[in-house]
Formats: sequence, structure tokens, C-alpha cells
Amino acid sequence: MKTFTMSGTDLVVPAVVTGVMRIQDKTDAEVRALFDASLEAGITFFDHADIYGDGAAHGCEARFAEALQLTSAQRDEIVLQTKAGIVKDGPYFDFSYDHIIEAVDGSLAALRTDHIDILLLHRPDALVEPEDVARAFEELADAGKVRHFGVSNHTPAQIELLKRYVRQPLVANQVQLSITHAPIIAQGVAMNMVGLEQSISRDLGILDYCRLHDITLQAWSPFQAGFFTGVFLGNPDHPELNAVIDRLAAAYDVQPEAIATAWLTRHPAQLQVVLGTTSPARVAAAARGADIVLTRPEWYELYRAAGHLVP
Repeated sequence: MKTFTMSGTDLVVPAVVTGVMRIQDKTDAEVRALFDASLEAGITFFDHADIYGDGAAHGCEARFAEALQLTSAQRDEIVLQTKAGIVKDGPYFDFSYDHIIEAVDGSLAALRTDHIDILLLHRPDALVEPEDVARAFEELADAGKVRHFGVSNHTPAQIELLKRYVRQPLVANQVQLSITHAPIIAQGVAMNMVGLEQSISRDLGILDYCRLHDITLQAWSPFQAGFFTGVFLGNPDHPELNAVIDRLAAAYDVQPEAIATAWLTRHPAQLQVVLGTTSPARVAAAARGADIVLTRPEWYELYRAAGHLVP
């Protein structure tokens, strides 16, 4: 598995992450199978959020810990990331000091651990008071409860506002990204082309900003066609793209999931691919893509087949 040292941390992280957001109704054996398949594929990084699961907060975090019963030695061999800031009732966002502290304490209890490796603020809070965030991060860091911090779905200006007050480096920004949902990549290719939808910037240059500031971009929904519109793999709505994926999968002797992963990990920004599947077989298939280095012609062929313009 391709790995790299995440800037601002002492963590050597894999290019593929297992997202643990749909396990609450899984049996202990099913959770263990997903965990074991991840480790076997070289994935030692598990992505959580306090809102994942049905009902009360921390449902999937608690299911993960209950099913695995990790020893302290096993815990030290993996990276646990979780997110806080979304309140299900409403819903609404809450980056207040009290909510962040309460959410992290809840995650620590649910995960049965004494520290979170990375805490992300879960989407932007329009009412954010960055001084509050800084106070919460400082307290959590000083107590050893959280070792590293980041954000999700934040623009460059939103990150800059936080950085004015937050002392700790913001090491990650988790955003939606796949071959078909790639505005953060496609916009720059079509820069300044009047009247072209692709040329419109919706993220204010977040890809280049994160590269300039050593912030790891984590790609969630790497197989989603759009904003929760279903996967593109095997989807009859994307015949040209799937034809190219299937041909490349045969050439590299991998499953289609690996080619979708490889398209992301080929990017020099050192993207992390966050898998949302609960299928051990699909985890294994996708993980193989991290070690495939697509050629430029192959990468751009997939890009064009997904409907993006190369001027």
C-alpha cells in the first residue's frame, strides 16, 4: 500500500482509508471481517464521525470498539480519525467550545481509547467563532485527548480564518471527490473559459491551496457519480467511462474499484481515498488501486470519459 508522512504530524498514513459510517447494524464478525480485510490490504487508518449511525450520537464508533475489543498494542498500530460539529437535531452545525469538548469526550468513550489521532471539524459552521475553536483545540491537545486537527469541506478562506487563531496545524481537509465529481480538479483545467460550466470555481482553489499549505485532501465518496446520486461503477448512465475503466482494469488485472482509486491517488497532491463500503472484498479491490500509477494518457482518458473537457 502506498503511504506517506502526513505533513504536520508524525503519522505515516496509507493512501486509502476505511470509512466506518455504515456498521451500526453489522454483527461483530462482519465488523471484524471489514477490519481484518483493511489491515490485510495495508489500510491502518479508520475514519469515523460522532454522527455516524442511527439514533444517538457515536453509534458507529461504539459498534467499532465493541466488536473489535482492541488491545492497547492493536490500538497503537492504527490511526483513528473522527469528526465533530454536526448536530442531528435540526440539523445544524455547532463549533462552540462546549460542543467540541462534549463531542470529543463522547467519541473517546465510544471508541474506548484515550486519544483521537485526528479530529476534523465536520463541514463549516456559519456561526463559527474561531476563538472558541482555538480554546477547545488547545484544551484537547494539552490533555492529550487529540493529537492532530483538521477540517472537512472547508474553503481556503474558512481555513485561513481558523488558522489565525488555532495554534495547531490543520493537517487535513476532507472533501467529496471522484472521477465524475471532480470540480476541484476540473475547474482549473478550464480556467477562464467564459460560458463553460466547468470553468466556474465553487471551492475557491482548495486543491492548490491545500498543496501550498501542506494540508492532506481526503476524498470521500470516491465512487459516487455526484452528490449522493449513486455510484458510477457499472452504472448505465456512464457507459463511456465504464468502458474505459473496464479496459484499464483488465490491462492492470484488477477490479474496476482499483482504477477509480488509482485515478485519485495518481494525483501529485497525495490524496487520501476514504472508502465508505462495508464489503471486505470491495475494500481489498479498491486498495489495490493505490499502487497503480496511471500514465498521463490513461488519467486524462478517464477524465474525458467522465465528461470533463480538456480544452
